[in-house]
Amino acid sequence: MDYFNYSRRQSSVVHIGDTPLSGENPIRIQSMANVSTMDTEAAVRQAIRMIEAGAEYVRFTAQGEREARNLGEIRKELKAQGYDTPLVADIHFNPKAADAAAAEVEKVRINPGNYVDKVKTFDLLEYTDEEYAAELQKIRDRFVPFLNICKEHGTAIRIGVNHGSLSDRIMSRYGDTPEGMVASCMEFLRICRDEDFPDVVISIKASNTVVMIKTVRLLVRTMDAEGMHYPLHLGVTEAGDGEDGRIKSAVGIGALLSDGIGDTIRISLSEDPEAEIPVARKLVDYILERQGHKPITATQAPGYDPITATRRICRVTEGIGGNFPPVVISDRSNGDFEFDYSSMPDYIYIGKEDPENLPDTFRMLVDAHFWKERPNAFPYFIASEIEEIRQFHSPLKFIRLTYNDLTERTLEILKEDKTIVVVLSTHHRNAIGSERAAMHKLLAAGCDVPVVLHRDYHETDTEALQLKAAADFGTLLLDGFGDGIMIHNHECEVSVTDSCMFGILQATRSRISKTEYISCPSCGRTLYDLQTTIARIKEATSHLKGLKIGIMGCIVNGPGEMADADYGYVGAGRGQISLYKGKECVLKNIPEEDAVERLVQLIKENGDWQN
Repeated sequence: MDYFNYSRRQSSVVHIGDTPLSGENPIRIQSMANVSTMDTEAAVRQAIRMIEAGAEYVRFTAQGEREARNLGEIRKELKAQGYDTPLVADIHFNPKAADAAAAEVEKVRINPGNYVDKVKTFDLLEYTDEEYAAELQKIRDRFVPFLNICKEHGTAIRIGVNHGSLSDRIMSRYGDTPEGMVASCMEFLRICRDEDFPDVVISIKASNTVVMIKTVRLLVRTMDAEGMHYPLHLGVTEAGDGEDGRIKSAVGIGALLSDGIGDTIRISLSEDPEAEIPVARKLVDYILERQGHKPITATQAPGYDPITATRRICRVTEGIGGNFPPVVISDRSNGDFEFDYSSMPDYIYIGKEDPENLPDTFRMLVDAHFWKERPNAFPYFIASEIEEIRQFHSPLKFIRLTYNDLTERTLEILKEDKTIVVVLSTHHRNAIGSERAAMHKLLAAGCDVPVVLHRDYHETDTEALQLKAAADFGTLLLDGFGDGIMIHNHECEVSVTDSCMFGILQATRSRISKTEYISCPSCGRTLYDLQTTIARIKEATSHLKGLKIGIMGCIVNGPGEMADADYGYVGAGRGQISLYKGKECVLKNIPEEDAVERLVQLIKENGDWQN
């Protein structure tokens, strides 16, 4: 990849029915059904809704051979109604179901973590090199016959690694790490290569966006080293619903798409499957707007590696920078001073407003020539005023700069004046590339000034703002850049923008300001009404700042995918719920109608409840 200039990664074409993936083909959009795969009529109706919403692939769970074979009936009925969109079977724990599905649909997804390895127990096992090699041979012995069935029927496969379902074997050797996820994937890819099976798509997913980004970048580098160029399916597992689900998905998927990585995506929302499609389309279309942009000339700072990057080291200026959480600056230059106290900014920008008209409770940025010396008001400069900045006596000064403004003279002033914080902005069509270039120029120059990331948007659609801002700011924050964020959106309520900023910081794990919900998007395995349950749990627990609660429809991704959650709510059977404290199941088979109340009780018993 060109770190500063956008272009799509070149990957091999995979044939999936009449809708090929990768190469010169567009980035494909897909979703997954949440009805029973055995209910042919309901499955067909839902598939049609997804297809008409724009889904280019439709996935169904297949828990066993019976469900896998019924996919053939769903396929026949869809064709009879004039739909030939490829179907994908989603398989966990059951290689025989994968074999059966390969004869019925265009693509089969298998999970390396549970394809041959036993059910996850979180046990640390000891393997000699010989024992480990023997386990790999077991995978080959079971996987090759499946590939032969796929060859016979022209079926593609997806090797879908989930962070939460790494096998105990992989965990014992690599730990819960990006290296372990990549190793799990490469075991299967090498067999595909050895067996001359090219129709392979890969996904590496996690609910933690930091883990996801690092792992996919590492996988691409590892494949490149071995001459592999398989296409990638992108998704953030258990992203949730509403604003949180959209922002978290756009952070993870958007950061990789911005790197040119990704050939098909799914936005995994805890909502109706067809609701995912327009969200995914908006995100992809936004990223593709930067195609053919004016080239950015920049150099990566020595020693920087996007796979291992941590937060940039900078000086502290009045609590901004260093190890302090990134600050939120709300643009209130339009005179709107109504606030939502659940997302109160650290600073407000008031433009030309007289700071004496506002109470001392606000910390304010004021345009430099309207600034008055007050303990809670700080001058805000533009690039052309850089030479005047030292004439102002304030413990904190802000200056808005772009990449092109970072001249040698400007860098000299930024190094000398320790009261300055840069507000880094851009109007470049590839905004991420431009701001990356600026950050690397600061790194290479040894300039440790704190940096607040800034963008102007003109979005009337709240969802569009959430997706675009999450992709832009999320990418840079996950690169390790940014000591604060400031978004100005000209067309919607400022409180919406403020909420979006806090959501982006939460999704990148840069600053935790609310409860985090790790909730699956639902599928045919889900054992209760997921959307209603999520709403009930949020209503009861949304005030528990910093607590992570996993809400899983079934045992496939829970408890693994919610392994770093503080508490878990997992479907154990029809109308029955199991509750977890961390990775440990502490209450089994609770009646669904009592489970939310019992979850609250469990949180209280463990001292994590706040009134």
